[in-house]
Amino acid sequence: MRGKFLKVAVAATATAMLATACGGGGSSDADGDASGTLRVYASEPAYLLPSNADDEPSIYVIRQLYRGLVKYNAETSESEMDLAESITSDDQKLWTIKLKDGYTFDNGEPVDADSFIRSWNFAAYAPNAQNNGYFMKRIAGIDEVLPKDPDGEGPAEAPAPTVETMSGLTKVDDLTFTVELKEPFTGFPTIVGYSGFFPMAQACVDDADACNETPIGNGPYKIDGSWEHDVEINLVRSETWKGEPGKPEAINYRIFADVDGAYAAFQAGELDVMYTIPPARFKDAKASYGDRLYEQAGDSLNYVGMPLYDDSFKDKRIRQAISLAIDRQSIVDAVFDGRWTPATGFVAPIFEGAREGICAYCEKDVEKAKELLAAAGGWPEGKKLTLWANAGAGHDAWLQAVGDQVKAALGIDYELKVNLQFAEYLDVADNREFTGPFRLGWGPDYPFLETYLTPLYSTGNDSNNSTFSNPEFDNLLKQGDAAPTMEEAITFYQQAEDILAEEMPVIPMFWRKEAAVYSENVDAFVWNQVMGADYGATSLK
Repeated sequence: MRGKFLKVAVAATATAMLATACGGGGSSDADGDASGTLRVYASEPAYLLPSNADDEPSIYVIRQLYRGLVKYNAETSESEMDLAESITSDDQKLWTIKLKDGYTFDNGEPVDADSFIRSWNFAAYAPNAQNNGYFMKRIAGIDEVLPKDPDGEGPAEAPAPTVETMSGLTKVDDLTFTVELKEPFTGFPTIVGYSGFFPMAQACVDDADACNETPIGNGPYKIDGSWEHDVEINLVRSETWKGEPGKPEAINYRIFADVDGAYAAFQAGELDVMYTIPPARFKDAKASYGDRLYEQAGDSLNYVGMPLYDDSFKDKRIRQAISLAIDRQSIVDAVFDGRWTPATGFVAPIFEGAREGICAYCEKDVEKAKELLAAAGGWPEGKKLTLWANAGAGHDAWLQAVGDQVKAALGIDYELKVNLQFAEYLDVADNREFTGPFRLGWGPDYPFLETYLTPLYSTGNDSNNSTFSNPEFDNLLKQGDAAPTMEEAITFYQQAEDILAEEMPVIPMFWRKEAAVYSENVDAFVWNQVMGADYGATSLK
């Protein structure tokens, strides 16, 4: 059921080796449980509903408020049973899930078979317009609940659903349910650790808007008050959680519009953890904080997406030419002090099955770029290339370098559009309103290389912001899904990746090297390779 998903185990815990602590972030009781409030950097989440949240800021909060069937080991990244007692199948198509007894939501509702079935049906049902609905695409009956759009981005609309629930979800008893998939998928027990598969209380389904503002979770923390937009989110330990308690008594997510402002607050002693550092401040952070700066080989991709719904980018030779005009290493050296890794593929190098150098259009070749652009009929005279990125995250510098290189190589003038906060930016992405290449990032939702392929490039998926659609690619994903083992699936997924390397629906740019910094109040900082900074496992002095 479990395979080797990452090439290496990671050192996930950093302990502050300091003789004394400056400040009073917390204390310890006789049993060694940390107390106090952990103050962390956050940007404004898009949603706090598991069914709707597919962005990093949202998931950082949701993973402390909710828990699911499986969790991912911080040191090995392997999936382990969490609320599930077992997940079994004889044919990789019909799965039986048995739940542990005694877990509840904060409002007292039981975490039972109904809570998972209702959550997955709510996510899938088309009128609910939930971003994580597409993660249910493998479950039998999804096409009746979430009908496919017959012409993609064309004028026709998807038909209305004929039913409200998926036929593939069946309750056996209070703590057992079965999941019938449309096709066999050996990776099913691994992907259900993603937050989009977390359970939901009936009260949340009855009033999703209220639950988005004041979540009713089932995890080690509960919300204290309500989400104060653009200001903060406060969590406290949940007295109903029967699992291992969170290390801090409380977590304060302080929301910043830009990462530079957050770093200034950290320097002033107002934050305990920043899970990211402004690129221009890395050297300063390294010199100032030493062992309290945590680095880890990363699995998050920064890419430049191509809006294939715009006629200017439908010819793959245009996309290939733009990619060939970019010298990734020079940008890494100039903007990221050489720390990040230029991308030469679409799957993180630390994942089993990743291959170096599969993207022939990811190495700068100006002459080839000019040939391809000319063969495609050139770029419209006088038209600027609009390069998009979200504001406040430090993307301006490297995106400007991309524009400069494309202009120098191909004579295409450009303009930057970097004026939207992330939640607003995601609305533009979801509504397919980009007017030029757009910056986005992607990290793994679960420790299996398919996480870099299906969500981003499979036809019709909500995170497929380029609107790429290729029947051969989709078919190879299906063959990989149906392979007898996850190891055997890799060959099919690699063939699918080869199609991406030719079609270039996005331009892979860099694999970022994770860098976090924590204050002297922190005793042990924990980084999970799949989940990122694990605030609930991070202890205070």
